[in-house]
Amino acid sequence: MTETPSLSHVDDKGQARMVDVSHKTSTVRTAVASGRVVVGAEALRLIRENEIQKGDVLTVSNVAGVLGAKQTSRLLPLCHDVLLQNVELEFELEDETGTVEVRAITKTIGPTGVEMEALTAVSVAALTVYDMCKSVTKDIEITDIRLLAKTGGRSGDYRRASPRNN
Repeated sequence: MTETPSLSHVDDKGQARMVDVSHKTSTVRTAVASGRVVVGAEALRLIRENEIQKGDVLTVSNVAGVLGAKQTSRLLPLCHDVLLQNVELEFELEDETGTVEVRAITKTIGPTGVEMEALTAVSVAALTVYDMCKSVTKDIEITDIRLLAKTGGRSGDYRRASPRNN
């Protein structure tokens, strides 16, 4: 008989709880997440040429993503406050699909991982691209936000088999 996995954020009475990580060893932990913002050909051209009315979309989205990662525990009720050692965002413009690819890499040395921080960085950066481009088009889509990889911790390393569902 296989044991049913338990949810770490639920106590014996079924109530939500923050996981106690005080007994865990501090290790180097990293996470990589990505997402896509489909803005269309015209908005992508304006982003590339830095002609969006609100300003430099990629620079502002980069800063927003870093700030988002730093605020994760304030946005997600059961997340721990994590002392981030590094947050990096990368943006790739894909002309064929009219897409801004967003990628975030987070790193800490601590008792808990930084997957949620990477995912939050991508989400906030993608929302910022949307906000800055919405005057050009309302047909913007934010898609495929996902964890690509993580290292460190008791559960070990993880790498998504396929970064995209093509």
